[in-house]
Amino acid sequence: MNLLPIRTLIAGVIAIIALSACVYRMDIEQGNRIDATQMQQLEIGMTKKQVEFLLGTPAVIDLYKPDLWHYVFFLRKDGDQIDNKVLTLAFENGLLAQIDGDLSSAD
Repeated sequence: MNLLPIRTLIAGVIAIIALSACVYRMDIEQGNRIDATQMQQLEIGMTKKQVEFLLGTPAVIDLYKPDLWHYVFFLRKDGDQIDNKVLTLAFENGLLAQIDGDLSSAD
């Protein structure tokens, strides 16, 4: 009886199992990445155009509340979500009136 094909099969199965643990999962960033410098430049009284120039287009603008902008940032590392941050900006009469949250620590 020739045991070589069985040994080869067993070695192949062990190699596949061992290599399956070596899968690389890259970090996935989604949303608006805002650094500390941008957060420092953000000021109450700025126009919507100034805010959009500074921070970019918001991830979410509510259709029923167009004066409420949401900037969102997600970071998934090794398939697990480890960072979830939201910055909410409220405008009154076209000017920035309120800032809630902070995305700058997401760097």
